[in-house]
Amino acid sequence: MLLLATESWVDAGFGARAAIAQVLETIPTEVLATFSADDLIDFRARRPIARISDGVVAGLSWPEIQLRAGQDAAGRHVLVLVGPEPDMSWHGFVRDVVGLAEQLGVRLVVGVGAYAAPVPHTRPVRLTAIATVAELAVRVGMVPGTTEVPAGIQTALQEGFAVADIPAIGMWARVPHYLAAMPYPAASAALVETLAAVAELALDAGELRAVAVRTLTQIDEIVANSEEHRDLVHRLEAAFDGEVATPPDFSGLPSGDELATEIERFLRGEQGER
Repeated sequence: MLLLATESWVDAGFGARAAIAQVLETIPTEVLATFSADDLIDFRARRPIARISDGVVAGLSWPEIQLRAGQDAAGRHVLVLVGPEPDMSWHGFVRDVVGLAEQLGVRLVVGVGAYAAPVPHTRPVRLTAIATVAELAVRVGMVPGTTEVPAGIQTALQEGFAVADIPAIGMWARVPHYLAAMPYPAASAALVETLAAVAELALDAGELRAVAVRTLTQIDEIVANSEEHRDLVHRLEAAFDGEVATPPDFSGLPSGDELATEIERFLRGEQGER
């Protein structure tokens, strides 16, 4: 199995970042291959980090894309593509990654991400999938109909895997829009659990779940103190539960940004400041 863990162009609630960190903590890996950073990365946009000791340059840490290899607790082989999303040469990068996957006998490719959606934090995280075959998408859940959205490198890789007849799926967690700018561990836990089920890997999301419970409890405290915030969440719940056929009317209610600001202050311990 190959996990696409490149930095996503969109990662609401840092859902994918924390999920990938959990996977790499659970499954020890070592570098199998690296890609030419000079050909793929714009160093003006992703500058290397200089380490300076007593006025002397001790070294630079350069951004790098790696293919890492490891095994889960059950002995299943796992490849992980980690690093920044390439800035250039996407077609060449896709050819190289797909070629390596073919050489290494990859049978399934999985990517993870998270996006902001009009959903409440009081309901379980739902995932949306895009895949190279309909059977894979249905296993996770998908949005019916046709739409056009900007694509990230993981979607471009999916297209390459489809041509190579290697099944690939991208799993996207839906994060409440008012929580998209802060860590939302419930999304990360859902991604890890679904990755474990789809790829049949031995992964544990228990730590993420515990953090999610504490975070949601804090958010509930903020919402409970405002009638307007409670109304906003209730309307999102009604839409989520299918109780309304049309999008809810949020006119006259505080925006998601206002609620997000309030929650951020609370989580920083600044709720006493008004």
